[in-house]
Parts: sequence; C-alpha cells; structure tokens
Amino acid sequence: MASSTSSRRVFLGQCGALAVAPLRQTAAIVTSDRTRPVIDAGVAAGPLGDGHAIVWAHVDRPGRLLVEYSTTASFANASKRSGTVATPDTGLTARVRLQDLPASQDIFYRVTVEDAGSGRAQSAPVEGHFRTAPGSGKPVRVLWSADVCGQGWGIDPARGGMQLFRTMDQVNPDLFLHVGDTIYADGPLAADVKLDDGSMWKNIVTPAKSKVAETLDEFRGHHLYNRLDEHYRRFSSRVGQVALWDDHEVRNNWYHTEGLDDPRYSEKRVAVLAARARQAFLEQYPITMDRRAGARIYRSIPFGPLIDVFALDMRSYRGANSENLQSVAGADTALLGDRQVQWLTDALTSSKAAWKIVAADMPLGVVVSHQPGRHEAAANGDHGPAKGRELEIAALLGALQSRGVRNVVWVTADVHYSAAHSFHPDRAASKGFDPFWEFVAGPAHAGTFAPAPLDNTFGPESRFNGTPATLKPNRPPDEGLQFFGMLEADPASRALTVSIVNTAGTRVFEQRLEPAR
Repeated sequence: MASSTSSRRVFLGQCGALAVAPLRQTAAIVTSDRTRPVIDAGVAAGPLGDGHAIVWAHVDRPGRLLVEYSTTASFANASKRSGTVATPDTGLTARVRLQDLPASQDIFYRVTVEDAGSGRAQSAPVEGHFRTAPGSGKPVRVLWSADVCGQGWGIDPARGGMQLFRTMDQVNPDLFLHVGDTIYADGPLAADVKLDDGSMWKNIVTPAKSKVAETLDEFRGHHLYNRLDEHYRRFSSRVGQVALWDDHEVRNNWYHTEGLDDPRYSEKRVAVLAARARQAFLEQYPITMDRRAGARIYRSIPFGPLIDVFALDMRSYRGANSENLQSVAGADTALLGDRQVQWLTDALTSSKAAWKIVAADMPLGVVVSHQPGRHEAAANGDHGPAKGRELEIAALLGALQSRGVRNVVWVTADVHYSAAHSFHPDRAASKGFDPFWEFVAGPAHAGTFAPAPLDNTFGPESRFNGTPATLKPNRPPDEGLQFFGMLEADPASRALTVSIVNTAGTRVFEQRLEPAR
C-alpha cells in the first residue's frame, strides 16, 4: 500500500523464515559466540506519528540497544542511534526513539545489543521494518485484532502455530492495532487438550504459562511466550504496532478495588497484580520509554491525512463492575474516566484526518457480563436510556455531535467473534448523537464464541456476525474462525473500506464508508 513496496519485498526475501536466531551477522568484535549477547525474542517497532517511532528488543543479558536504520533494504546511508540499556529492572528490554523520519517511507532497521559488562561484545544483528505515516495522495491499510493464547489454546507447532499472524503479514499492512488481551495472564496452559475428534492439541508450555501470573517476572513470561511463535515474531518484526491492554493482561474482568477469592492466587489484591502487569505490558511492547505508574496507555497516533488512530485505555480508570444501572454519573460509573474522555473529545475535535479511528478494547453495544447482575463493558442490557457506564458514552457522543466531529469509526475486540454494528439515533433509546459504526474483530489466537446480545441504548443494528448463534463455545484456532479487521482508506475518494478477514485470508465481510462532508 505505501511506498517502497518492492524494497520491502527484497527485505522480506532476505529475512526468509525468521527464527529466534539473528538474521544476519556482521564481523564480531569478540572471538566466541558464547560471550555475545543474544536478541532472543525478536524485535518490534511502534510508530508514534509526526516522524517518530520506537524500536524495541529483548536480550538475554544486560546490554545497550544500538540501531542502524535506513529507507532502503540495503542500509545505504544508514543512520545510527544508541538506545536504553536492558537490565533486569526493565525485563531485559531496551528501546530507542527515532525521530525526524520522512513520511511515506519504509524504514529498515538493524538492531544489535552491546554487552553492558565488557562494553565490547555485541550481539549478532536482527533486522526489522515498519512504515511511517503515508503522505498526501497515498493509500493506507491498517489492521486490527486481539486475544492471543486464551481459553487454553497456546502454541501447537504441529497445527501451524499462530496462523492468523501469517495471514496478516501476507496482506502487507502499514500498521497493526493490537486492541487488547495481548496475553492471558490468568490462563495457564495444559500440555495436552483433547479436541472433539479425539485428537490432542499439544501446547508448548513454559514455566510462566504453567500458572496464573502474580509476580512481575511471571507477567513478563506470559508476554515472552507469544514470541516463541514464528508467525507472531515475524509479523512483529515487519509491521509497526500500536498495543492496548484489556483485562487478561491482569485477570478476567478486573478492576482496581477488587479482592480475589481464587485459590490459584496467593496475592489477593488486584491493584497489586495490576501494577505488576502494567509494568510488564509497558516493557514488552514498543509503546513508551516511561514506565512510571502514571504513564498513559491511551494516546493518539497521527497516521497521515486519511487516518488518525486514538488508542483507548478502558481498564485503568474504571469503577467497580456492578449492575451498571446508576442514573447519575460519578466515579462508580467511570469506564474511561473524566480525564480520558476530555482528552478523547478534544483530540477528535482537533483531528484533521479524513477518518478518526477509535481503537477500544471492548465494544460499546455488546452486553458483556461479569457475573450474574454485573457488567464488564458499557452496555447493561436494559435497552433503555443511558445508565451506569452508558452515561459516560452518551456524554462523549453528545459532545462530538455538538462540536461537529464527523467520520468517527470504532474498532474493537474482546468478545471472540467478528461483527459489524451500525448505530443510529433513530433506533436508540438515548439520542443526541450522530450515526456511527463499530467493527469487532478477533480472536487472533484464542477460543471463538457465538455472538453476544446487543443493548439498544444507542440503537445498534447488527449488519454482520462472523460466527453463528449456535456455535459450540470455545472453538480452537485451527478451525479457521480467527479474524482480523482491515481498514483501507483511498486518497482519491477519501472513502474507507472496512473488511473482516479470516485465517484463510477470505474477506467474509466488507463495508464501504463515504466521508461526511
């Protein structure tokens, strides 16, 4: 889609079948490979917009990240940057911020790590690629999905591993939005899972994935587990990523004030678990260099004149899960929280992009239950005027209407099926907003389920469901019911085509949206 596609193909051909081992070696400073650091979990990059990006790597010992980068696969006229030092305190991850990058460019980067002890021993290099925001007149293709290694389905190499990541790589995207449940920290894996036909799904199991995550290192281990899969690791090295978190980065349906009555956990305070999980999450993706407790996960990523991305955080500021039927807004009805709602309203208002893409970890119209009588998402299932967390959403939608903000599209996940929902005030119990669409994708590598009910508060209409209502719960990944969404913006018409794509690469749904003038 973006420029220099042929150069990227040359680069990918050079990569071949990417493994944990480095792709290409240069003359070593040391004489023995045993003394060299190893980049042992691949590399990744996260475009930040406005010519900035973060390059990330995980290493097997303390060391400083060194990056060469160029606009050509041959690394002609490469620039060099020195990054942070990977230490046990950073989960042995390091990163470097690149800046002043040109628009509409393939950026090829080569990562090495210099041993922190000797200052001489360097790792063999590992190469990666990402694209900067397209310039005027350039098309853009953005993918999204979520939900990795959930419901007992880990990496089974004999069944192809995480195949959806291979399929996503094949469509040559400009950017990937991972909209939550990047791990299942509360979902230990069994080595063998019996399937309906009597055969066995055989998971790779690591020490971290053999129990629920409680310690910081256990949360780190859950993230690193995903990088054992060749398709996941290859995709991460080739496509710039924006990562959000949802509940399973900590545990199912969590909120800060929750206490646990679960014998699997020795630490019963969810707030303590969440603090450790947050640190691991910020370490393990190319998100930010700021790991302090107040570091924001929600952020905007300008991605050219056609698309701006607004990545939300629906976990950090919510009140306790409840009946969700309060008639007055307050701390107990928070989902995004006042500060994030104001930020989102202002950021959407100031955006000049043709399409404003709101990436949210949970859908707005789907009823997601926590326990009987409690709700996890915004919808509460009563189909009437806004109550509980719906009050926050109603205020947000109303503010966007009053400010004349148009062409807002929500992309989301969490529910383990794909769907397209059209919202309209004519069908709604709460009005005072402009029509909009919400598209749901996933899972990327987890159990698939039947569609959940919709709440009529904002008038959603289901235009597509990727799974039948009669689907047997928790279908395994190799049944082909894994999905990603694809956003394709055309510079000539400024139209946005939204597709849902399955593991085989088939577009099972497509919707063309014309921009409101």
